[in-house]
Formats: sequence, C-alpha cells, structure tokens
Amino acid sequence: MAVQKRRKSKAMRDHRRAQWMRSTPKPTVTRCPRCQEPKLSHRVCGACGYYRDREVIAQDENEA
Repeated sequence: MAVQKRRKSKAMRDHRRAQWMRSTPKPTVTRCPRCQEPKLSHRVCGACGYYRDREVIAQDENEA
C-alpha cells in the first residue's frame, strides 16, 4: 500500500477545498412577477404566497 512521502500543507488543503466549493451550483434567485420580491425559482413566494398566478398560502391583510 502506498504511503505519502510528505504531508500536504494546510494552505494546499484549504486551496483544494475552496476550489471544490466554488464549483458547486448556486441557487437561482428571481423576482416574483406579482410583488417583485426576490424568491427561489420554482418555489412559493414568501412575501405574497403566490406560485404561478395561484394563491398557495393565504396571507393575512395585517401582515403587509
């Protein structure tokens, strides 16, 4: 079984981990067509409770 000759430095380890994190996909944030608040794609808007022109979550009038 192979054994390493030299230990990797902390800087090299951190550099490798940073490159891996950079390659992960970031969530796409879009604007809600109804209230213009930022929201995640294919999710119910947290501000108005609508998804695809339908009210999914009823919002109280006093909250806004």
